Amino acid sequence: MGDRVSQFSASGLAVEFGVTRLFADATFTIERGERWGVVGRNGTGKTTLFRLLAGTAQPSRGTVARESGLRISLMDQHRDFGDATLVWEAAAGPFAELLSLEASLAEQAAALGADPSEAAMDRYSRDLERFERDGGYTLAPRVDAVLHGLGFDPEAARTQLVATLSGGERGRVALARQLVAPADVLLLDEPTNHLDLETTRWLEDHLLGLDATVLVISHDRAFLARLSNRILHFEARTITAYKTGYAGFLEQRAERQLSQQRAFDKQRRNIEAEEDFIRRNIAGGNSAQAKGRRRRLERLPRLGPPPGEEGSMTVQFPPGERGGDQVLVAQDVRVQIDERVLLDRFSARVTRGEVVGLVGPNGAGKTTLLRALLGEMRLAAGELRLGDSIRPAWYRQDLGQVPQDKSLYDITADLRPMWNRGAIQSHLGAFGFSGDTVLRRAGSLSGGERARMALSMMVLDNANLLIFDEPTNHLDVESIEVLEDALSAWGGNILLVSHDRALLEALVTRVWVLHNARITDYPGTFVEWEEASREREHAAAVAAAEDESSRRVEERKRTRRGDDRAKDERAALRAARENLTAAEARVAAAERMVASLKEKMEDPALYATAEGGKRAARLGTDLEEARREFEAAFAAWEAATTGLEALGQ
Repeated sequence: MGDRVSQFSASGLAVEFGVTRLFADATFTIERGERWGVVGRNGTGKTTLFRLLAGTAQPSRGTVARESGLRISLMDQHRDFGDATLVWEAAAGPFAELLSLEASLAEQAAALGADPSEAAMDRYSRDLERFERDGGYTLAPRVDAVLHGLGFDPEAARTQLVATLSGGERGRVALARQLVAPADVLLLDEPTNHLDLETTRWLEDHLLGLDATVLVISHDRAFLARLSNRILHFEARTITAYKTGYAGFLEQRAERQLSQQRAFDKQRRNIEAEEDFIRRNIAGGNSAQAKGRRRRLERLPRLGPPPGEEGSMTVQFPPGERGGDQVLVAQDVRVQIDERVLLDRFSARVTRGEVVGLVGPNGAGKTTLLRALLGEMRLAAGELRLGDSIRPAWYRQDLGQVPQDKSLYDITADLRPMWNRGAIQSHLGAFGFSGDTVLRRAGSLSGGERARMALSMMVLDNANLLIFDEPTNHLDVESIEVLEDALSAWGGNILLVSHDRALLEALVTRVWVLHNARITDYPGTFVEWEEASREREHAAAVAAAEDESSRRVEERKRTRRGDDRAKDERAALRAARENLTAAEARVAAAERMVASLKEKMEDPALYATAEGGKRAARLGTDLEEARREFEAAFAAWEAATTGLEALGQ
């Protein structure tokens, strides 16, 4: 990590809005190169802390000292991309001027054939020199690599309009913009919210490879466990710094709570003993002693119970009516929207007790398949039905099951008309809604509050099949852990769409992988699936290295001058051009080989059997050899390019 340099020093920080206190007495130091996971319940002030660190907000009390000249990258919550109209421009962010220069160079190179004047040549040479000096050849591949890693086609991004993006895509472009910008400190607020499993793994690798200091607010426990080596925990209206990773934080936090509980219990026993003595002796012969003890007791600083209990969520899914052994049947299912086929020739049977994890890239059709299962859309072909006596409860990703125009009390009363006021308030209290909060309209709730309300409604469905579509998107870590415990204890059938690896690893006994309109049905746990498909991660790493080199080739081609002029007749120039042409052909052939092997290794069906796993290992070896050939071809291409440029071309 090099020298230990303090980049932020927070002392006595407090943030208050009127009578509402977010946190107080927060003191901690952040040093260069550290990777901090920022965790805590929703609404405790995590995003506010980021604004304090960035200097865009001021604390009610206390100070934040920053290292001089520190470059801080904080994602704009409004996802304002300035004047950018194209996706690539939006991702390039502050480098838009360099992007314009690149476009100008490409136009100039094309025009030099018709106008090879000295003035045109001089202008082109000056602009090319500036482009190279300002990092043009490395910037564009960096933007391309980040866009590719976050699930965009970099070439298509050069012409795709920002206005055509969905909300989730805009979130990924904003993240790309933040990762591309030069920064000493990255402040990332829930960066995995719109990412699938593969993209989240890419982001982990990317952040682990940076020299920058990283602070990340996240509810993704697997992401935090791999990335963070420090934790900031928001709890009991203060912030506690843990000089350890996420696993160590969990252990230390548990020990801390146990110690606090013991001290609280000991003081409570002592107080009860003192109060008993006072009651027995206040009017007797030991009256003076009893009065003295009462005065001491009144002045005694009282310990509170360990933090973390007030306002927490508790969930318990009641066992639904016993259904048949056959829970779900799919026979030659085809799901299609307009001309796009999302799923074809899918057949499967789910039996009692199975927990199925449905995973796949964003936009592949997972939510659409759930809608078809629950009768919200027609199949293009085949049969998809629930078994007899199967009663499903559906947690929607958009939380659309929560009526926006009703109060939380009325929503619950509609579901349980026979309950009295006390029963309704008790039920809502289990999900963190107490007092007058139960009278709030659902439309006024935050995302996390709506998620808890959706779970409170789901518990009342008396279902025997629970269907979850990204249940962790709006929940904090503590609430996710409560949900996981509840589902583990329930023991019934679950169909889970999620990108939360920790949840998938804890619950799933069978994996459906949706890829290229096919589902690979893996008859094992998610942990076993990850182990079986480890070669896929290897393929992705090799492909990522190849992508970066490939884009450097394309960037040089895009801006390289193309005029031939009279020098073409010289033998040396002809030889150099032939050498470059041969090198380009070798690079293209190597690229095709890498792409072909990568495509084969990305097929989930390859990893569903032991024989397939062996074949995947052989393909992995072939991919390594193809990558080495690509690197050699790229080195030859660079040498040929340098040779041609030395001849003035």
